[in-house]
Amino acid sequence: MAAERLVIIGGDAAGMSAASQARRLKGPDELSITAFERGHFTSYSACGIPYWVSGDVTERDQLVARTPEEHRARDIDLRTRTEVTEIDVAGRRVRALDRESGETYWTGFDKLVIATGARPVRPELPGMDAAGVHGVQTLDDGQALLETLERTTGRRAVVVGAGYIGVEMAEAMLKRGYEVTVLNRGEQPMATLDPDMGRMVHDAMDGLGITTVNGAGVTGIRSGPDGRVTEVTTDGGSYPADVVVLGIGVEPETTLARAVGLPLGPQGGLLTDLSMRVTGHENIWAGGDCVEVLDLVAGRTRHIALGTHANKHGQVIGSNVGGGYGTFPGVVGTAVSKVCDLEIARTGLREKDARAVGLRFVTATIESTGRAGYYPGARPMTVKMLAEYRTGRLLGVQIVGREGAGKRVDVAAVALTAGMTVEQMTALDLGYAPPFSPVWDPVLVAARKTVSVLRKAGTA
Repeated sequence: MAAERLVIIGGDAAGMSAASQARRLKGPDELSITAFERGHFTSYSACGIPYWVSGDVTERDQLVARTPEEHRARDIDLRTRTEVTEIDVAGRRVRALDRESGETYWTGFDKLVIATGARPVRPELPGMDAAGVHGVQTLDDGQALLETLERTTGRRAVVVGAGYIGVEMAEAMLKRGYEVTVLNRGEQPMATLDPDMGRMVHDAMDGLGITTVNGAGVTGIRSGPDGRVTEVTTDGGSYPADVVVLGIGVEPETTLARAVGLPLGPQGGLLTDLSMRVTGHENIWAGGDCVEVLDLVAGRTRHIALGTHANKHGQVIGSNVGGGYGTFPGVVGTAVSKVCDLEIARTGLREKDARAVGLRFVTATIESTGRAGYYPGARPMTVKMLAEYRTGRLLGVQIVGREGAGKRVDVAAVALTAGMTVEQMTALDLGYAPPFSPVWDPVLVAARKTVSVLRKAGTA
C-alpha cells in the first residue's frame, strides 16, 4: 500500500514541529512528508531576532533549532526557497513555485497542514517601499536589516509602533548606537497593557534616551534622490531617519486560505477545532501564527503570534496526522518582554478587553519589590490585577518592574487557567527567601488588595 501523503506549508515552528512529531509516530513507508518553506531557514526563533540585531545574540545560527539538512536526514522532504502559491482543496494538491529556478509544479496530498505564519503590518502609505524601511518577522528580514545597518552611515533610527516588536527593536537600535525615536499611534507604549501601566514603560524609555512620541499617526515616508529613506512624516510633524523599523505588529498570513474560502475568524486567522483541524475540513490542519485560538478568559477567539503556541500547535497537529491524539484547549494571553532592564508582562484581560465581552470588574494596583526590601539589589515592581465583580474570579494581571518582575506573571497565568478567585490566590504557597521575594510575593499582595477592593464594593 502506498504511503499516505502529508504536505506542510511553512517550515518554522508549527510546520516543522508537526512534521517532526508525525515522523516520530510513522515511518516513511507509512507517511511521506513534504514541507515547503519560501525562505532560507527552518525551525528558528523569530522572537530572538531583536536580540540578534542588538548584538546580544552574536550569531544568526544560534537562533536555529534545526536546520533544513537535519530535517531532511529524518526523511522529511523539505523544500526551501519554494513558495506555495495555490491550494486546490477539491483536488487535494498545492501549486509550488521554486523561487530559485522559477519552476512551478503541483504536489498532491492526503493531509495538509497550513503553517504560513504571520506577516508584519505594513500600512499602504507613500514611501513604505523605500530602501531602509524594514519589517522584522523572519530570519531573512533580520539579515536584510543587519545588511542595511552595515551600509548606513547615519545614526538616526525611527521605529514605527510601540508594541512588543517596537520596544524590542527600539532597544536593539539603541544598543547599536542609534538615536532612536519611537512613533506610537496610541495613548501610551505597549497597547497590550492598560494605559496607566503603559505610562511606566514610556517613562522608562525616556530615561534610556529613547524619544517616544504618542498619538503619532504615520502619514508616509520620504526618501532622497538615491531612493533611501530620509524622514518619516506624521500628522503632527516629521522625523529624520536613516533607517526605519516597522514594529506595528503582525497579522495572520492567510492569503492562500482566504483564496479558497477556508474559515477565518474576526482577526483574519484560520479557525480550527481542539485538534487544530480546520473547521469543516476533515483533512486540513492549521497552526502557529496563522490561526486564531480560544481565549479561555474572554471566551472568544483571538490572534496571538507567539512561538510557544506555535510549537504546541505543531505537536498537536503532528500527533493527530500521525495517528495519535492531541488537543490544544486555548490560551490566557500571557506574554513577557523587556526594554533594556525594564521587564513588562501581562496575562488575561485588560480593562478594555473585559468591557468588550461584557464583564464587570474591579482593579487594584500595588507597588512592591522583587526581593525583600532590605536585601541588596531590591528593585521596584508594579502589579495591576483585575477581578470579576461579585465572583472575584481573576481576570488579568499586568506587571512592570526590574529584575525578577516579568516571570512572576506565570503565577497569574496558572491561576487564570485554573479559574481561581483572587481570594484563593492569597493562600498560594509560593517560594520565599529574601533574595527572591518579600515575605508576601508582589502577586499575592496584589491579590490581597483586590480582595479588599471587592469587599468594599460589597461583592466579597
